[in-house]
This record gives sequence, structure tokens and C-alpha cells, in this order.
Amino acid sequence: MREAVFLRQNEARWKQYEQRATGPEDLAARFIALTDDLAYAQTFYPGSPTTRYLNDLAARQHQALYKNKSESTSRFREFWRYELPLLVARHHRTLAVSLLLFTLFTAIGALSAAYDDTFVRVVLGDAYVNQTIENIERGDPMAVYKSGGETLMFLGITANNIYVALATFALGATLGLGTVYLLFRNGLMLGSFQYFFYQKGVLLPSLLTIWIHGTLEISAIILAGGAGLVMARGLLFPGTYTRAHAFRESARDGLKLAIGLVPIFIVAGFLEGFVTRHTEMPMWLSLLIIGTSAAFILWYFVVYPRRLAARA
Repeated sequence: MREAVFLRQNEARWKQYEQRATGPEDLAARFIALTDDLAYAQTFYPGSPTTRYLNDLAARQHQALYKNKSESTSRFREFWRYELPLLVARHHRTLAVSLLLFTLFTAIGALSAAYDDTFVRVVLGDAYVNQTIENIERGDPMAVYKSGGETLMFLGITANNIYVALATFALGATLGLGTVYLLFRNGLMLGSFQYFFYQKGVLLPSLLTIWIHGTLEISAIILAGGAGLVMARGLLFPGTYTRAHAFRESARDGLKLAIGLVPIFIVAGFLEGFVTRHTEMPMWLSLLIIGTSAAFILWYFVVYPRRLAARA
């Protein structure tokens, strides 16, 4: 669009930003919006008075956001408290697409296992299926989680999950095809895995055990898929930006989303390594852990971002 139109559409909002912010949420939202405006102006109106004005205004907002604070500590805190939730709110629709795709692929996995007895072995491997059948016959269907040392299991699982999440994000650069493939593979495994336990008559014990860590782990994989789709969207639908600029911006947003999942994978790995193995725990305790994990995911990635964005 012409610079005069861009100025007319946004000038009133920028003038409002010159006033004192009502709180940290407002300040963080202003800064994110201004960086978007500045990036657009630098792309289409380099060297113009509008670009210089936005650069100065964004610099003042940044200074106000972090003044009198230790960068090493406040930056970390502000990222989790404001920046990541606001980023989630901005990309809620894309994250919802990732959830819908994963749900679809999980259903396909369950249906495939229901109509083909050999499908579970193809997906999970003969060794795992045979071992699980032996555990079921011994009356301890979840015994696989008791094998291996707790610390080594925690470190190995956490490292693998973080790798899978970053790969799921990074493959967004393949126009999203790689990201969708990893969502497909993980959804297929989950669906066939759960149907296998249903078929063997031990669905409830499997749910009460697997989802102790799976609530956080599966949620984070879906969110990592959303991060990859965010990056892919910049390539496929650049809008008024150049494709290169849209890709840079979407890749930056997707990377922040992916990095924000690392603590969740660490907690999920800890639960799988140290807690899931206690299959004898009472049902109420298992439900408490699963419910607490689900409540956190819903609050931090759905409710809180919407409230924060609405206030800002």
C-alpha cells in the first residue's frame, strides 16, 4: 500500500502509544505491534520519515519495557509472562489447525488398527508388541515403563522429545509438508497404540499410566507442529510482505514457540522417568497428575493468552 494510506490507517494508534502504558501487558503488546509495523515500513518505505518515527517509537517502548531491570533475569521472566502468551494468541488459529490434524491422524491410526491386526506391529514394531503382550499376560501391562534406570530414562526421553519438537518445527521450511508428516506419524502411533490396549482389554490402566506424562508430551508435540505451520504460513501466504520478509518473521515466531516448549518436555520426561513407572499408584493420584497437566495446558496456551491479548 502507499505510505500515505499506511500512515492514515495507523497514525491514531501510534499517537496512543506515545502515552504512558497502563501496565506491563499493554507495554509488551505495544512493542510487538510496533515491531511488526516497523518491519513493514522498513520493507516498503526504507529511509522515509514514517520508518524513522516508528524506529524511534519502538526503541522508546523497548527501553520502557526493560528499564531498571536485569536483562538476564527480566528478559526470561517477560518472555514467559507476556511475550510467549501473546505470540500464542496471535497464532491460535494455526495452532488449532495442528490440533485438528493430529486428532485426525490419531483417529486414522485407531481405525487402521481396528481393521488390520498387523497394523500395530508395522507401526510399533514386533519387539515392543511382543513384550507388551507378555506383560499383559503377567498382569502388569505397563511394565515397560519400569525398565531401565530412572535418571537415564529421564535424560534420554527428554532429549529425544526436544529433538522431535525442534525437527517438527524446522520442517515447516518444507512448505509445512515435513511438519504434517511428523504430526501424521506421531498421531498414527498414538491411535494404534491406544487401540492395541483397548483390544487387549486394558485400556483404562493404559490411560491412567501413559497420560501421566503423555498429557504434557502430546500437547507439546501438537504445539511444535503448530510452530512449524506458523513458519510454513509465512512462506505460503506472505500477504503484503515480501516472501523473504514474511518467512523471516514467521520463522522467528515459530522458533519462539518451539523454544517455549522445552520446559514442558523436561517436565514430561521427568514424569515418564520417575513417576509413570509407579503403576501401582492409586487412581485418584494418577487422575490428579493428568488433570493438573491438562489444566495447565488449557490455561497457559488457551485461556491466559486470550485474556492477555484482550487486555492489551
